[in-house]
Amino acid sequence: MGEVVVPIEDKSKHVLPLYLPPTPVPFQIITIKDTPGAAAGVSPPPQGVVNLSELESWLPLTESRNGSTFSSILHLLCSGIGFQVLFLPVAFASLGWAWGIICLSIAFMWQLYTTWLLVNLHEPVPGIRCSRFVRMSILAFGPKLGKLLAIFPVMYLSGGSCVMLIITAGSSMEQLFNIICEEGTMCGSMSLSGTQWFLIFTCIALIIAQLFPNLNSIARVSLTGAITSIGYCTMIWALSISKGRPNDVSYGIPVADRTGMTGFGNILNAIGIIMLAFRGHNLILEIQGTLPSDSKHPSRKSMWRGVMVSYMIIAMCLFPLAIVGFWAYGNEIPEEGILTAFTKFHGQDTSKYVIGLIYIWLTISCITSYQIYAMPAFDNLEFIYASSKKRRCPGWVRAGIRLFFGGVTFFVAVAFPFLGKLAPLIGGMAAVPLTFVYPCFMWISIRKPRPKGAMWSLNLGVGSIGIVLSLLLIVAAVWKLDDKGLNANFFRP
Repeated sequence: MGEVVVPIEDKSKHVLPLYLPPTPVPFQIITIKDTPGAAAGVSPPPQGVVNLSELESWLPLTESRNGSTFSSILHLLCSGIGFQVLFLPVAFASLGWAWGIICLSIAFMWQLYTTWLLVNLHEPVPGIRCSRFVRMSILAFGPKLGKLLAIFPVMYLSGGSCVMLIITAGSSMEQLFNIICEEGTMCGSMSLSGTQWFLIFTCIALIIAQLFPNLNSIARVSLTGAITSIGYCTMIWALSISKGRPNDVSYGIPVADRTGMTGFGNILNAIGIIMLAFRGHNLILEIQGTLPSDSKHPSRKSMWRGVMVSYMIIAMCLFPLAIVGFWAYGNEIPEEGILTAFTKFHGQDTSKYVIGLIYIWLTISCITSYQIYAMPAFDNLEFIYASSKKRRCPGWVRAGIRLFFGGVTFFVAVAFPFLGKLAPLIGGMAAVPLTFVYPCFMWISIRKPRPKGAMWSLNLGVGSIGIVLSLLLIVAAVWKLDDKGLNANFFRP
């Protein structure tokens, strides 16, 4: 099959690194060969040489390739529906009915198209599978540029997403506690601090992480996450319809908010909210890597079936939530999203157990999403160990790695509890290019379609528009931070 050298130092045309550590870590270069003799068990590989399939079988993302279309659907739903969807009505408040629906539809079709590109690029060469986004980026753009383009987005969308899940779930658990334990009661006097809620969530998430060794094994966790994510999205928009609209709801955009730099910034921020609501592209290749594949039944067929089913369900969650949320609350919807609007306008005439159930489902969804978003980081850290020791991670090392990662994400969440306000800025630099831009140029680089042909022109145009949008979203996010300021409450969650 050729030669694979790790880390990526060799500039040879056939270099195909398995993965890359997040920071420069000195370790021995290993030559990885997939030889027929080693596969047949004729003779063991020479000392210092590791079989590629053996190395992949040691790592959490590719340790098990016994997944199915059903398991891929669960993973895609768990990773694709997140708390970001709660802000979609806020985007509609700046765009209005027509442009809100148009922008949401375009973004949905756009990310579905780039998902199709990734699914079909998963096996760029027969017998070689790119089960990690960084590996695909290096294959497409070369060792230096591939590392430069992919490492930060992948690191942010893994570790950064876990930090945001800690912050969101910690706040939800605190809200749930306040709903159940009313002020003046015995339990109401035992309220915990934000740091303690973050710690409780992190401990629960890490306990679950220790029980499931690899990505394929967390299918049951993803099933729970899919059910709870669909549940709280559906429950919020259904209750908003049943409770009716508050008085004096307006759908018009004030003149001051739609003219000049203010209007331009609001429109770009609204587009950013819509684009950041679609997540999980950094896990598409990884999820497909859990599926079996051969010449007769390539993984792209079963993976694409899973994508179509899961994205139909995702659309059934996102579109009603955005449209109903704007219908119910109009321009009265706060920046915190539709859940805050519902509790503000209907909290008094809704059972506290119903509202509590929404927060429970949101918290469980965050716990399950933490597992799938942390898996690339677990895989990366285990790769450093396995490549340096030339053997599988022992159980105690794997447990230590996961505790270490959990401790880092907890520390960052406590130190930067305002990270959510920076999400549009960081998302414009990381999430938008990875989701809407990179797959287009990867297709051109790897598949090499005919220059100025249909696929070449389409991917070049779509990718270029994505770059322009990414830059505009970054400018808009910086302008908004400069205009409204940032309450940087370090270590005060």
